[in-house]
Amino acid sequence: MKLTTLFDKGEFVITGEVGPIKGAIHRDKSIEPSCAIEALQLHQHVHAVNVTDNQSAVMRLGSLAASVRLKANGVEPVYQLTCRDRNRLALQSDLLTAYSLGIDNVLLLTGDHIQLGDHKEAKPVFDLDSVQLIDMAKGLKRGYDISGSRIENYLDMAFGAVVNPNSDPIELQLMKMRKKIDAGAQFFQTQAVYDVKLFENFMKKAEKFNCPIQVGFVILKTPQMGKFMNKNVSGIHVPDEWIDEIGSVAKEDQRKKAAEMAGKFIKQVKSMVQGVHIMPLGWTDIVPDILEHADIKPIK
Repeated sequence: MKLTTLFDKGEFVITGEVGPIKGAIHRDKSIEPSCAIEALQLHQHVHAVNVTDNQSAVMRLGSLAASVRLKANGVEPVYQLTCRDRNRLALQSDLLTAYSLGIDNVLLLTGDHIQLGDHKEAKPVFDLDSVQLIDMAKGLKRGYDISGSRIENYLDMAFGAVVNPNSDPIELQLMKMRKKIDAGAQFFQTQAVYDVKLFENFMKKAEKFNCPIQVGFVILKTPQMGKFMNKNVSGIHVPDEWIDEIGSVAKEDQRKKAAEMAGKFIKQVKSMVQGVHIMPLGWTDIVPDILEHADIKPIK
């Protein structure tokens, strides 16, 4: 199931996100990895589940293996592919492999820098950037590799990209967004946003592109998490009022408060977008409450 088909039908597309385990999948298929369990919990409430690719440059199980395992369990994956760890040979090969194994949706990204992760001595690749990666993928869809040679049984996938509404000046992000669309991006998921007015300003400027956009949201669990993100996560800002509100309740009530805050925000912005991308960071159990607070009808 391609997400582009849902967008074309005018559906409000809901996606979630899981990170593969730091380790291998057990060969006993009756034992599911934690990421698969989280995805199965999300499955009843979202159209598809993103599978991160060594997120924050921390080594984990490959996103392709995890995506294929989810697909086998009836969960529609959005396979994430980054430029950080692969040259153009590997990127093309992985895309063809993913499509051959039944993957229909891919999110094409540059990737977090090596220095953020747990293998700082590793050599980053970045043979291509995200715009070039999207253009290369479009070539594979048309039947040609990046060198111009014909390929057999070319792929047919939905290509997603990322945009950051928090960027200042926003015009630079809009320029890159235009380049990604021209290269072949068919939908966008945004970086995590917490400021309604800032997001509204971005959407007014991005609507000219007429390309589906899902607003991204990372569940804010604690005030400490908000402060950490502001200090360490580039391109994201959690306003003080969010930090104060999640800190205004007892620890045992923070899940309930987090769902309420997330739902309220999504409700305020949902009329501006074609979907929402929720990054629960392990709190998959509160996603139904978030959607209820946001007045979003169940998909199933």
